Amino acid sequence: MTQIDVHKELTVGQVAARSGVAVTALHFYEAKGLIKSTRNQGNQRRYPRGVLRRVALIKVAQRLGIPLAEIGEALKSLPDDRAPTAADWQTLSAQWSRNLDERINQLIALRDRLDGCIGCGCLSMEGCPLRNQGDVLGQRGPGAHLLDEP
Repeated sequence: MTQIDVHKELTVGQVAARSGVAVTALHFYEAKGLIKSTRNQGNQRRYPRGVLRRVALIKVAQRLGIPLAEIGEALKSLPDDRAPTAADWQTLSAQWSRNLDERINQLIALRDRLDGCIGCGCLSMEGCPLRNQGDVLGQRGPGAHLLDEP
């Protein structure tokens, strides 16, 4: 029976295989500061084993629809030298739960206003309660203001 060295660092390929996340996604997470690696003498990435739990946390948060920027801010509150714990998850999930409740309420309100729009199909720039509630865009002056927004 082979023993596994729990202190051994993982290659990016090993992290990808064990987490089910593509190597390119891991590189992206690292570029965004969500995970960290060190470099060996051959300049290859090496990850601590705790990164697997961090990647799992990222994937769950993404599946909940939490933006990566918000995930990154939350992960900054965790120590880099260990895997996230159950207590860490409780703290983060409580925070995210409040945000999810707010988004759910916004989506419900949006859904409830959608009925009036389906009947006419016009998506009026002046009267549409979905795109321009209260004609706030008209107050900005002429032009296509929605095209300027991300």
